[in-house]
Amino acid sequence: MSVASCPGCVAAGPIAEGAGRDAGLPTHELILPGIHCAACIRSVEGLLNARTDLAAARVNLSRKRVAITAEPGLDPAPWITALAEIGFEAHEARDAGRHAQDDGLTLRLGIAGFAMMNVMLLSVAVWSGATDATRDFFHWIAAAISLPAAVYCAQPFFWSAWSVLRVRRLNMDVPISLAIILACGLSLYETTQSGEHAYFDAALSLTFFLLGGRVLEKRMRQAARSAAADLAALEPLRVTRIEGDKRVTVPVDEVAQGDTLWLAAGSRVPVDGILDSAGAQVDRSALTGESDEIAVAQGQALTAGEVVLTGPVTMHTTVAAKGSTLRRLIQIASQAEGARSRYTSLADRAGAIYAPLVHGLSFAAFVVWSLATGDWYNALKIAIATLIITCPCALGLAVPAVATVATGRLFRMGLLVKSETALERLAEVDTVVLDKTGTLSAAALVPPNDMPDAARGVLKALAQSSAHPLSRSVLPVLKDVAPADLEQVTEHRGKGVSGVWRGREVRFGNAAWVGAGQGTVLRIAEAHHLLARREQVFDDADETLERLRAMGLEVHMLTGDRAENAARVAAELGVDHVHAEVDPEAKQDLIEALQADGRKVVMVGDGLNDTLALTRAWASMAPGNALEASQNAADVVLLGQHLSGIPDAIAIARSARRRILENFGLAACYNAVAIPLALSGFASPLMAALAMSTSSITVTVNALRTRAKP
Repeated sequence: MSVASCPGCVAAGPIAEGAGRDAGLPTHELILPGIHCAACIRSVEGLLNARTDLAAARVNLSRKRVAITAEPGLDPAPWITALAEIGFEAHEARDAGRHAQDDGLTLRLGIAGFAMMNVMLLSVAVWSGATDATRDFFHWIAAAISLPAAVYCAQPFFWSAWSVLRVRRLNMDVPISLAIILACGLSLYETTQSGEHAYFDAALSLTFFLLGGRVLEKRMRQAARSAAADLAALEPLRVTRIEGDKRVTVPVDEVAQGDTLWLAAGSRVPVDGILDSAGAQVDRSALTGESDEIAVAQGQALTAGEVVLTGPVTMHTTVAAKGSTLRRLIQIASQAEGARSRYTSLADRAGAIYAPLVHGLSFAAFVVWSLATGDWYNALKIAIATLIITCPCALGLAVPAVATVATGRLFRMGLLVKSETALERLAEVDTVVLDKTGTLSAAALVPPNDMPDAARGVLKALAQSSAHPLSRSVLPVLKDVAPADLEQVTEHRGKGVSGVWRGREVRFGNAAWVGAGQGTVLRIAEAHHLLARREQVFDDADETLERLRAMGLEVHMLTGDRAENAARVAAELGVDHVHAEVDPEAKQDLIEALQADGRKVVMVGDGLNDTLALTRAWASMAPGNALEASQNAADVVLLGQHLSGIPDAIAIARSARRRILENFGLAACYNAVAIPLALSGFASPLMAALAMSTSSITVTVNALRTRAKP
């Protein structure tokens, strides 16, 4: 018979490592409401990883989910059945709404507290010296209150204990249930025998404090809202699909590639697609952190999770719902939050050694106290208190609670953590290498000095109506110019923007379309204004590099551009270490050379020529406008266009590392004090329950400090 050390968990053998894992397979998610600590993780992962119908299984304790890598289309029913056989309730993540109802913990907590206070009030009379019939009367009233309350309020412990006992295993809810039943049973026996002592108040207090601990842990987990949960909240449950001349409301999962959808103003884009209507304004702030509205022209792309501000509009989908960008982001975030970093593995190994050790100590305490005192009842209380107080819940929560809070905070700042160990590695970097073109600077259009103010107003109005980054690059130069009032503004894909100003046609775009020479031109009637193209440093680049240097990081800039261009940008930004005219292999060699000198390098790049360097660096980041290859190679993606995310990510990663180490310290200190107290008989089961709950809550509260500004 195996023994575990926490409510709802059963100790299992070692986790199957690595065999048959395939990162390319899709991930299925199951919700596990009954898992509580590292021993639960070992039990679930040990069972699932031993199966041949899946490639890998990874549990996220904070989110109470297991991500299963397996072939698409597999029925999860066998996995759910197998988990149920070892005492774990499981259901598919897509059914979360049906299982999201209140589990009744709060109601049970309230009833337990009410009954406990009333029984304690009755106990005062007994403690004050009531005897014989008066004492018996108060004991019977206490029994009438306590027994129904204990049966109802302790049901979560009873059901969990029964679910593992019927498969010949033990979990932490078994001794908890035993303690409650023994306290009530002995109290009832004392009452029927007109005894002096009854323990109804202890039974209810134990139930109350254990329930209170679980309720508070649940609230803390909800407060530590994850990036995956935030992303999932962006997807609407139902959408309006156009079928012939009718509009039909269907679940989002039924949306297929090529469907035509109708979106009202203020609704979220459910699936990636192309805008069919004349134009729309969209809000991408939830995905990228950018507050500016974006103009989308007919034929341009819409991404799942964006909000359509003007409507109604129609669009046709380019992928099915399950293949949307939002679904991929959710999967990436879930995998990152369930990471197995060095710290997570340390906690798992410690939990594996720790659980059998404390069970052995508990049994030894029972034997020694029974032989030494002859009081088996007191020895049993000490053994139960030892099992309760030494539950490694705090150790199990030490890493995943911090990882969930940190990745959630980064996502809300516009950064997606997509690598399993990115936070750990980012916290250790001491050198930042940034690509120049596309990361620190970009091509920008500059109007000629002799352009009239009226023409500048027309140019600004046309540029604001364009979604093309080169067209919009002229806006910073025109920030003090009032835009002109235009009519019939239309964006022509691949050409430019046109409109009517004071009855005259105006055009802004490539010269061939405008009808004037070469370059990018503004045409007002017959007048032409040629705009110069130059490299412009991003607005927040200087501040970002200052923050990086203030954090003690050495900053390098590398580029394939000419040395004179690199020198100009480096001088503007104050970068001392410049590497120009380097090809992709040379970029990779530079990263390897720095790391050979003992440096921990984070590489930031956006181009195809940065991919090799991104994969070789200790950690890597890519801007939101980077090529897909660069984003795939990066550990962190800046969903917006703000470089400030680079120091933010490093600062939060460092804060997360501090919180994890603090949590390990808290767990170690707790056990150093709690175990001797329990073994020496100074901790009753009630005190043990209070201490166990407090330790788990303390670790979770400390994890929430990661939300604070580093």
